[in-house]
Amino acid sequence: EALRNHLQTRLPQALIPAAYVRLDALPLTANGKLDRKALPEPDQNAWLSREYEAPQGPVETALAQIWAEVLKLEQVGRHDNFFELGGHSLLAVSLIERLRQIGLNTDVRVLFSQPTLAALAAAVGTGREIEVPANRISADCAHITPELLSLTELDQASIDQIVASVPGGAANVQDIYPLAPLQEGILYHHLSAEQGDPYLLQSCLAFASVERLHAFANALQKVIARHDILRTSLVWEGLPSPQQVVWREAELTVQSVDLSPLDGDILHQLRARFDARDFRLDLGQAPLIRLVYAEDPLHDRVAGVLLFHHVVLDHTALEVVRREMQLYLPGQVESLPPAAPYRNYVHQARQGISEDEHETFFREMLSDIDEPTLPFGLQDVQGDGRNIEEHSLALPVELNRHLRRQARQYGVSVASLFHLAWARVLAATSGRRDVVFGTVLLGRMQGGEGADRALGMFINTLPLRVEVDGQSVSEAVRTVHERLAALLGHEHASLALAQRCSAVAAPLPLFSAVLNYRHSGHDAAREPVDPVWQGIEFLAQDGRTNYPLTLSINDRGDGFSLSVLTPDHVGAQRVCELMHSALTELATALADNPGQAFERLNVLSAAAREQLLGDFNASTAVYPSAQGVHRLFEAQVARTPEAVAVQAGTQRLTFRQLNQRANRLAHHLQGLGVTTETRVAICLKRSPDMLVGLLAILKAGAAYVPVDPAYPPERIAYMLADSAPRVVLVRDVALPNQAGIPVIDLAHETWQDLSVADPQVAEFTPDDLAYVIYTSGSTGQPKGVMVEHATLENLVHWHAEAFDLHAGSHTASVAGFGFDAMAWEVWPALCVGATLHLPPESVSNEHLDELLDWWRAQPLQVSFLPTPVAEYAFSRGLQHPTLRTLLIGGDKLRQFNREQTFAVINNYGPTEATVVA
Repeated sequence: EALRNHLQTRLPQALIPAAYVRLDALPLTANGKLDRKALPEPDQNAWLSREYEAPQGPVETALAQIWAEVLKLEQVGRHDNFFELGGHSLLAVSLIERLRQIGLNTDVRVLFSQPTLAALAAAVGTGREIEVPANRISADCAHITPELLSLTELDQASIDQIVASVPGGAANVQDIYPLAPLQEGILYHHLSAEQGDPYLLQSCLAFASVERLHAFANALQKVIARHDILRTSLVWEGLPSPQQVVWREAELTVQSVDLSPLDGDILHQLRARFDARDFRLDLGQAPLIRLVYAEDPLHDRVAGVLLFHHVVLDHTALEVVRREMQLYLPGQVESLPPAAPYRNYVHQARQGISEDEHETFFREMLSDIDEPTLPFGLQDVQGDGRNIEEHSLALPVELNRHLRRQARQYGVSVASLFHLAWARVLAATSGRRDVVFGTVLLGRMQGGEGADRALGMFINTLPLRVEVDGQSVSEAVRTVHERLAALLGHEHASLALAQRCSAVAAPLPLFSAVLNYRHSGHDAAREPVDPVWQGIEFLAQDGRTNYPLTLSINDRGDGFSLSVLTPDHVGAQRVCELMHSALTELATALADNPGQAFERLNVLSAAAREQLLGDFNASTAVYPSAQGVHRLFEAQVARTPEAVAVQAGTQRLTFRQLNQRANRLAHHLQGLGVTTETRVAICLKRSPDMLVGLLAILKAGAAYVPVDPAYPPERIAYMLADSAPRVVLVRDVALPNQAGIPVIDLAHETWQDLSVADPQVAEFTPDDLAYVIYTSGSTGQPKGVMVEHATLENLVHWHAEAFDLHAGSHTASVAGFGFDAMAWEVWPALCVGATLHLPPESVSNEHLDELLDWWRAQPLQVSFLPTPVAEYAFSRGLQHPTLRTLLIGGDKLRQFNREQTFAVINNYGPTEATVVA
């Protein structure tokens, strides 16, 4: 403490250390220099509690008095931190307004970057206070001219057009001025909506009687008469830029709707009748509020829906309306402070920070972001609200305390912790390590005089970027807090401008998830209802946004709750649980291990982790014990020896014939030293001999290495050198020079006198190698993947079961010889007794019309086609007379746009998973 006091007399406030860690010795590198990376992170004991020191000078004293009143504290010292004392953004609005009232102006960013009383006192007076010109249109004005407009420039023709849109003409026009940037964005979406209006909101009510409804409407009318923004309409057609018009008088529409309980719940019917997905308000008619109601005899009440447009009201403003109505409802004349006109905010927003400054800020933040952050793959940011699910979760008391404790410990707002945890959730659900999401800003930080009590549209949504990788937990907390503080200085910028500053190409959105941190102060549901509201009940308030994933944090002062809106296929409860886990991990890491890498924070609960790693992977299926596909084939030969196993043009081999030919060759291979774990390459064109060779290799105990003779000589040479086969089987193929590898030409069957009995391999096990398949590889060289008998046999059992392949079925093999899909074509057919059809050698995959003509002529039930071939077939509208199931592999079908007579299965997986997963 003595050291701290000593430093305070000699260092600027910003340079005074906030934490002290005692070390026996400084960690050094091998060169004897300080090893900064080895310095320990400060733990909780390292952060000094702030000793009280009385404010110095008149500014600090005045500030301390305001802080004490705003934060409800007995005393505030000059080194106290606004956020450590429980301050947050909503209280910051009140604080700035109170400072303005005593002539002290400051930029809100100063409060967030210099949050101690002494630092703020030194900085006050640096804010940009903008003088708002007075309204020049007098109450008795009969003709409005350009000189009377103090906030906009319009010619006489434009003014006359605007005045003509208002009932009562010039006598009923109080003011004309432009739209705020936020309003311009809302108007754009209103005009872009093909049906309905994404910014028309509903608040549901129930009244004990029609008389109570009219009392409510009368109180609301008085609030409308008090506030300019509630008597405002919009005009844009034929004007150089959209304008808003304040009417002197605007009558609330109260509309009765005749509904029958026989058609369902009255309130549900009422909401559906005026659903924003189908219904629109006329923005040219003030007030942009309407009360609709219907008698609800089943519930002995009157059901009501208050419709209001977001272009004139946000949810914070709606709460102000409700509080003021509470004073008007009893019929008493109450003294309210003068209403703050929305024109002040409009001028502040348009004349404050320039568009160039906004653009510079967002380009610095977003210019290198070239991919959107799309958690769960959610991309539609212009949704209509259908199929949206909502779930709320109250956080445990101990976690609430833990989060507030850590926020105070690090001198940041608790909102910063929630933003950071949300970034971790989005990283985990989007696969990105550098995430961007929308954060909802109050819009009142720099709204001018009276911004804390003004009505209107202030709330804005702007992007926040968080780098998940490369930071410790403590570093990430401070980074997010600083970015939020900087973002507040640009709270009036339009989202469209911010998004243009990224490298994400339109029409892709920059982000599809939003966080809305709301200070509700207290839980109204726990408080007794004020008697003035007797017979009037607030049921629900529409909280939809056009974003597919919205997380709202409700800060009640004594606790937090989460509320999630998201498509039902994602699951709102699931998202709440992810956020709960992330917050728990974050709070624990900040307390116990602040140096932990932020990206290592877990977002899964124990139950979710078990579900993901255990339940979802419980894919074990009981199949017969593995004995090798050649043994399955031999068993099938015993069952159906005379059935046709393979047909290629006029060539036919029965199961018995195929088995005998393969057995003779297998005995010959064994005579050459071929056995288990040896490899035999086979380089043949598609033909019955291909099947003879494959079976013979397995029967001899070896693994086959298919080499497509169509490959370039260099690739063939590489594969042979890499796989090191004991021998190579060929037919009518000239191989590259391979010294030392014996070559067997199947055209010269010198083994015809050998035994036709099934060879025996005593040492065979299911873990033995069945084949080696070469993929293209990711390093430029082909990559050999080794597949064992057990997994190949699992594939056979599953394939036959999944696609109903059985004895008597017909299937085909058209995959390239070196392609792993050949395994699912050949082995299931041979093992279950199906007939395998091979195209004649004259029909190649390069001649698609010939191949498809042959394919359609075969009596197939199950078949594979390479995706390009299938696409070509679909583009020609080709069908197959007998096909039941078509298998493709991996690539997206671009021509699959009409209903087929067969099922199409995208049967895809990595080669390492034995062809398909």
